[in-house]
Amino acid sequence: MNYLSKPATIKDIAKALHISASTVSRALNDNFEVSTETKVKVQAYAKTVNYRLNTAASTLRSRRSYSLGVMVADVANSFFSQTINGIESVAYERGYNVVIAQSHDSHERELINIDHLATRSVDGLLISMSAQTSNYEHIENVHSTGMPIVFFDRVVESINTFKVITDNFKTAFDATEILISKGFTRIAHLANAPQLSITVERLAGYRAALEKHAIPYDENLVKFCPGGGRDAVEVEDALRSVLSDPSGIEALFVASDRIIIESVRWLNMLNHTIDLPIIGFSNSDVIDLIRPKVSFIRQSAFEMGQVAARMLIKLIESKYPVYTFETEMLGAEIHWRD
Repeated sequence: MNYLSKPATIKDIAKALHISASTVSRALNDNFEVSTETKVKVQAYAKTVNYRLNTAASTLRSRRSYSLGVMVADVANSFFSQTINGIESVAYERGYNVVIAQSHDSHERELINIDHLATRSVDGLLISMSAQTSNYEHIENVHSTGMPIVFFDRVVESINTFKVITDNFKTAFDATEILISKGFTRIAHLANAPQLSITVERLAGYRAALEKHAIPYDENLVKFCPGGGRDAVEVEDALRSVLSDPSGIEALFVASDRIIIESVRWLNMLNHTIDLPIIGFSNSDVIDLIRPKVSFIRQSAFEMGQVAARMLIKLIESKYPVYTFETEMLGAEIHWRD
């Protein structure tokens, strides 16, 4: 008989390591009262003996569901699917399940889904805001009840909690500066919804790069796409507008994957009569197959999900109220394609 096929218990681990069962329990739950050395020893041994958290028993003792609610715009978006993978990698290791909801960038759907998640007894929420949301009352109400919340990517600055984001300002600055270094000065920017945190930060980086190189900022070359690329006509209108500018444009800096796809699709419909260098944010695995070629900015999506999940579990498992919060900023890779 293979005894390793039978999951070990906390008492089994305690007996084997000659420590108390309570210490084992705290170590497995990453409790601050246990030393790092003990945590490493206990967690390593637990893996070797096939230990699994008894979620039902733990829920009865702590009134936790051991579930994390995740609110994203769209799981079909490569960036969000990669962040979810990062969230799951941490959550499952720590004994939590993940419940995912999509807003499809609709404020109404976001409101309904967050209310649904909060009332289904998840222990905390990981939220990336919808493109349509400008009123945050529904999230403020949930947060005021004591529900742990962590924002990632698209955040709400006014709500005091942990946040994890890309360094959007620097990344947009660097991407715009690359275009300038190639000799382009008439650079149009197709942005997401104007109230999103990522839009504000990326536009600021774009403007700062222009200012550094003494290139006048032209608001006629900045077009917002509140649908985030979901509305093809909206993207087409934005492109028509910048392309019809009397002074012309030489390059495009695009704020999101969907807007890139719709932009390239429309430009291809013109039978390549317009050939523009394009650089934009995309975590798609097939972005390099797009023609004409698109230079892309790849965010640390998987890592962002991991960091956000650890932040949320830290809030959930804290024995004391948490009053000090931080925003963790991650880098991104720029891939230039001539």
